[in-house]
Amino acid sequence: MTTSENYGQKWLWQHPQWPDFQWQQDKLQPLLRRAYDLLGQLKGRMTLVDGHEEFTLDALLANIVASSAIESEKVDVYGVRSSLARQLGVADQHPVKVSERSEGLANLMRDAVTSWQQPLATDTPLQWHRWLFQGQDSLLQKVLPGELRGDAPMQIVSGPISKPKVHFEAPPRAAIERELERFLSWFNDTANSGIDPLVRAGITHLWFVTIHPFEDGNGRITRALTDRALAQADQNSIRLFAMSEAILEHRNAYYDILEHTQKHDTDITAWLVWFIETLTLSVDGALAKIERTIFKTKFWAQHANKQLLEPQRKVLNRLLDGDFENGINANRYQSVAKVSKATATRHLSDLVEQGILERLPGGGRSTRYQLI
Repeated sequence: MTTSENYGQKWLWQHPQWPDFQWQQDKLQPLLRRAYDLLGQLKGRMTLVDGHEEFTLDALLANIVASSAIESEKVDVYGVRSSLARQLGVADQHPVKVSERSEGLANLMRDAVTSWQQPLATDTPLQWHRWLFQGQDSLLQKVLPGELRGDAPMQIVSGPISKPKVHFEAPPRAAIERELERFLSWFNDTANSGIDPLVRAGITHLWFVTIHPFEDGNGRITRALTDRALAQADQNSIRLFAMSEAILEHRNAYYDILEHTQKHDTDITAWLVWFIETLTLSVDGALAKIERTIFKTKFWAQHANKQLLEPQRKVLNRLLDGDFENGINANRYQSVAKVSKATATRHLSDLVEQGILERLPGGGRSTRYQLI
């Protein structure tokens, strides 16, 4: 394949074949098989859990929090959760007062995944941008919600001012409307096309982040569009995994592969390999959470007749959630349960006698216990 440098251009969007993307299907096929296998397992295991509303709520919340964290932005987790729960009609056991910002973030994510059957309108990314910055009046860099960026070159730069390194430069402002129209037409036209749905989601991500139409928030809008594409791939709005969590966990690799792809030609195989592998990691994580939930349900059903105190239940739930991989000792029990050292030791001994916990090898003050 001819490299971009041979064409006398520096960026992907300057390539003569942009945006006619190419990829090597033989390299993607085994990754796609693995991804679809795990997605099938995820849906199958979900049938063993009572209701999917809580999982959907948690997955959407995790996507919002992680997508913001990728850009080093913090959100009010409890406020966003309450907003999402209300908008999705899910019972919220601990509702809190929500801010305009929390409401806006919830609106964006809800619209991205629950309106998956609707085509993207010209105003859709602009409306999402308005929601993204809703309730933020004092920004260090003034951003006009719902407005495309200005005429200044859009570059991602690092290093000293005297010798900056340009990681990426977006198309000029004069091309943005044309680029957005082309992207939206492709997205709507390919919703039921022959393109593999997961490959289509990867192209969606790369294409929109390349256009970079806003002064700020491009990454978060890109990941919301990716969630829309993944909802279309599933043909429903039930979200059981949060891809942004896996991207956050591998944030440096994410930026590296994006930069690499932006500096080469329209063969985007390397990007799609990374995208599908990362998606697979997120599905794997969701499967692990569901397995813990299933195990937790069976555990409490097995021990329903046991006489347990509230501090004991609290610690057991933490153990079931995987918080103490190496077991728990009296000191940790004391800290979690808010009891005295003597009470912690007594509670642990009682759990052993009831056949719920077992002592791990070792002894003395460091004695640890784990679930049987």
